[in-house]
Amino acid sequence: MEKPKSPKSAKMSLASAATAKKPAPAKSAAKPAAKSSAKRKPSPSRPKIPYSSEEIHEIFRRFSIQRPEPKGELEHVNPFTLVVAVALSAQATDAGVNKATRALFAAADTPEKMLALGEDKVREHIKTIGLYRNKAKNVIALSQKLVDDFGSEVPRTREELVTLPGVGRKTANVVMSMAFGEPTLAVDTHVLRIGNRLRIAPGKTPDEVEAAFLKIIPEDYLFHAHHWLILHGRYCCKARKPECERCVIADICKSPEKTCDVPAALVELPAQVV
Repeated sequence: MEKPKSPKSAKMSLASAATAKKPAPAKSAAKPAAKSSAKRKPSPSRPKIPYSSEEIHEIFRRFSIQRPEPKGELEHVNPFTLVVAVALSAQATDAGVNKATRALFAAADTPEKMLALGEDKVREHIKTIGLYRNKAKNVIALSQKLVDDFGSEVPRTREELVTLPGVGRKTANVVMSMAFGEPTLAVDTHVLRIGNRLRIAPGKTPDEVEAAFLKIIPEDYLFHAHHWLILHGRYCCKARKPECERCVIADICKSPEKTCDVPAALVELPAQVV
């Protein structure tokens, strides 16, 4: 005869049965999705500039009327002397570089002649230019690299140009444009200032300003755009005090520094003497 279960045993049996019947908690399918969404960051939107595409087109149209054939103001006789002149122009004025390089290029207008001249004599020629000691070393080093790696010819691509000592992206862009007719945009101190002052191509670095300008400049105006911007910054939208009364885009300009809303007469300027 089976013995009756004790109250304690009965309670344990009921608890076991309850445990067995209780379904296991289902795994939440939402958690992995929540984790992945937490990792995903929204991409920052590019800040809009306060100009319409029509206004940007009009800005460059006026520049093209004012200076139909703008030119760089660094004196040179061939692609090699252009590379040297642009490399020397860092933290120096074009007028100061031209004054120093006239005699230098008369003596050495090829990489071989520059190497024969030697670093000491190069330094003597350019000692009126800022950072002339380091620049003289770079002129000799880039001349040697041109002889050794490029058959004494100035390379045509940006990737090759920036391998030359003392040559950065700005110098490469100038050479590609002026020597080889490529539509590039070299960002110097003037272009950097205009991009930010006018709020037309803002950026903290030359590369950022270059990229911003390349997104907005109409293709028909790209080839001359870098010279128009440089010359506008050098002679009108000056660093210390912009001369807004002489500006042909004063009515379009959105700069908070603007002092005049009436554009200057849109006439062709006298041809540059370079």
